[in-house]
Amino acid sequence: MYVKRMLKVILFFILVSVTGSCTKREKASHLVIWHWMVDRQAAFQTLAEKYESETGVKVDFKLFFPPDIYSQKVIAAARAGNLPDMFGVLGEKRMLASFVKAGHILDLTPFMKEDGNIWMSKFYPQTLKIVSFPPDNTYEVSPGIYGVPIDTTVLQFLYNKNLFQEADLNPQSPPRSFDDFISYAQQVKRKLGIDGFICGWAESWLLNALATEWAINLMGEEKFLKTLKGDVPYTDKDWIEVFSLFAKLRESGILAPNITTMTNKEAEDAFAKSKAVFSFNGSWAVNVYKQLNPKLEYAFFPLPRVSSNFPIKVWGGAGSSFMINAYSPYKDKAVEFLKWLTLPEQQKFLIEATNNLPAIRGCEDSLPPVLKSLTESFSFLTHPDVWPYNEDSRVIEVMNRGLQQIVMGLKTPLEVAEDIQSTKERLLRR
Repeated sequence: MYVKRMLKVILFFILVSVTGSCTKREKASHLVIWHWMVDRQAAFQTLAEKYESETGVKVDFKLFFPPDIYSQKVIAAARAGNLPDMFGVLGEKRMLASFVKAGHILDLTPFMKEDGNIWMSKFYPQTLKIVSFPPDNTYEVSPGIYGVPIDTTVLQFLYNKNLFQEADLNPQSPPRSFDDFISYAQQVKRKLGIDGFICGWAESWLLNALATEWAINLMGEEKFLKTLKGDVPYTDKDWIEVFSLFAKLRESGILAPNITTMTNKEAEDAFAKSKAVFSFNGSWAVNVYKQLNPKLEYAFFPLPRVSSNFPIKVWGGAGSSFMINAYSPYKDKAVEFLKWLTLPEQQKFLIEATNNLPAIRGCEDSLPPVLKSLTESFSFLTHPDVWPYNEDSRVIEVMNRGLQQIVMGLKTPLEVAEDIQSTKERLLRR
């Protein structure tokens, strides 16, 4: 119910009439695409020049930064009926749904399925799920594919190989279990006086992503999703055990002292300077670490297991995607450009230029080893945008704040579980 009400509120701000959105533009000699990716502007410009030399069609990548300013501009343009030919939608899946229901985004399913699904088959299925709506979805959006992923994002643990060696740990053997993870971090701290784990937990979504991965490993995806639906309470013993993991991290003494007030950029800088042996971050960090410390020896590794009863799921999917303005008079040209952008040659160029994982298959040999290892997790990615149910944002806020309070020693796991469940029940009664 809450999702439906939120959609109505969002639609109120961005919904425009068909006649308003179809306002005729002067004939353009080029395509316009809006984005927020400041670190890729140079690469995009190179690709635009290449595309113009091959096709005669000019593509103008317009950068708007930071992301919140970009999002405001996109929403304002939707209201005014002057969105560019291509753009991205940031935020939760309900935001994408609201743009689709307002008629702003072209359904790409017919193009994806042309010639025996030739375009669709190029993508990793997990990336397309992020920009797709299945039949009978909770957002009441017509089933279809509404975006073109240009890369894939994966969140995993990382470790510093040099620090492992200095602390007499095998640099080729990261921890597999939660207990080993704590033991290794304590050994590094004891021998080298360096923090065991660092992460930007001031940005609480990172806490939430990690809690989600451990919850699915501990209780299984089915029970996890039943919690979101409201059939399993957050006061269930499995959830209390999940929250207790963060208490154990605090009690172990391995956490950076200011971890709950540290931004992800600060954590990335500290890890790049070998101020901690472990971190939890996304695949985008490869490009960050390359810029901060090209000589850093590190690797990703899977979630340290807390249970062998259920498989691990890894937070990830499409990293960045472009949508096509359904009212653009040049949407056919836009489709052709995005097809070109997702060909192996362009995807391999983006790998080299930006150190991001590709959205399509067949580029694995072009990946540096540190990124190639992440492709092993592509078959078991998970993300809120592909779940059949989503938690209310107000419940998530209480959970994230509660996790920070556990880490700071201000609340117990049981108290946090009760706070979350109380909020959940109050919202369900509405």
